[in-house]
This record gives sequence, structure tokens and C-alpha cells, in this order.
Amino acid sequence: MEGLSVGSVLLTGCDGGLGLGLLKGLLEQPSPPRHLFAACLDPQGKHLAWDRAPLQPVPKLPCPLADVTDPNSIKAAVRKVREEVGSAGLNLLINNVGTTRRSTLATETAENMTLVYTTNTIGPLQTSQAFLPLLKEAAEAKRHQGMSCSRAAIINISSILGSIEAAKAWEERQDVCYRCSKAALNMLTKCLALEYGSSGILCVSVDPGCVTPPLGQGTQGPVTEEESVQGVLRLLARLSAASNGTFWDWRGQSLPW
Repeated sequence: MEGLSVGSVLLTGCDGGLGLGLLKGLLEQPSPPRHLFAACLDPQGKHLAWDRAPLQPVPKLPCPLADVTDPNSIKAAVRKVREEVGSAGLNLLINNVGTTRRSTLATETAENMTLVYTTNTIGPLQTSQAFLPLLKEAAEAKRHQGMSCSRAAIINISSILGSIEAAKAWEERQDVCYRCSKAALNMLTKCLALEYGSSGILCVSVDPGCVTPPLGQGTQGPVTEEESVQGVLRLLARLSAASNGTFWDWRGQSLPW
């Protein structure tokens, strides 16, 4: 697998699922990040697999970012990351945290919409805003390099279900709150690219595939966690300035907005 070489990474949503898989994948890279911050709702790590698996050790895994919807939690995380990375800044922010509520168009509620939108869209917005100074410092430190995840980047983990043009799998999974939140996240990616691109910060949306079982069902999705993680990391390793403000899947295929 083509390696992703990056000095510092903050990954949200590491308690389990894809986030934990990406964390393992980053640790297993030929050159793991020097600073890898794992943001999770369980900072004590009792659910985190590195307590049980023989992974290559990387310092400062835990991060005090417990809640991406809480500005105080985000500010605390910024302070902690700055203490560790110093003037080198933060190279890569992966906004992976997400939630959903099973629903149909007929049963969708304002409560569901508000909860899911707050986590899936406002959370990544607030996190990206807060870490912008550190991302700018990283981009400036490597100003002679082109755009890449090794220089400075924001990766928003999205979903093909948020594609307005594709409108995939409506019969299988309506989940209006989730679809709308991911469509909004994709628009956020585009806005970030337009605003932050001039500072050398790459901004991209990525669909990791249907990795986890649908809510209420026990069947595995069509993509294994290992396939998704390897595909996403391969994609991140090859993103460039031409990718800024675009939408990709784990296979490296461009997706429609």
C-alpha cells in the first residue's frame, strides 16, 4: 500500500468503527505520524483497541477533544495539540465523527434533524475553524510544497448518501436527517476549499463506503473495514491541489455533489 507520510494528524470519532480503523491504519503506515491525536468520547480509552492490540507505539494518542459540538472541548484540544506540535502546526485534520437516526421521510423529526446536523455538520465546521491557525502554520512551514495531506489538509468523512445528484439507496435507507447533514457537510467542504485554499490548505470530502451494518440490522455492509481504511489512506496519499474542494470515495473514484 502506498504510504501516507504526514507529521501530525488529528482524527475525530476514534471510539470505534471507521475512526478506530483509520487510527490503526495510520499507526501501521511505513512512517507513522510523529504526532497522532485520537479524539473520542471516551478519553480514558477503555473502548480503544490500542490497549489490547500490539500496534506500533506513537506518542500522544489521546486528545481532550471529547465533543465536537462543545466549543470548550474544541478549545482544550487546540491548546493540547499546540503544546505538542509547536510552530510546526497541524498537518492533517480528519473530521470523522458522525451520527445518524434511523428514519423515513414520513417519520423524520425536528429533534432528529437538529441532533444529527449538529454533530455531522456543525461539529466539523467548529473543529475546522478552531484548528485553522495550526493548519495555516503547517501550510506555511511547507510553503514550497504543493497542496497535499502531508502539508496541510482538512478531510471531511462524508457519504454517497449526501450526494444530491446520486441520491443512492433511497429504497433501502431513507434516513433524511443523515442525508441532509452529509449534503450540508459536502457544501461545507466546498466552502472551506474556497476560503482556505489560498493558504495552502487542501479540503476534500471522502466517502468511506458502507462499512458498518445498517441500524437495526445484523448484516455487514458491502465494504470491509480493512478495505475502506486502506482505500481511504491510499486516496489521502495522492490528493493534490487539483483535488481541492472535491468529493471522492474509498476506491479513489470521483463522486457527484
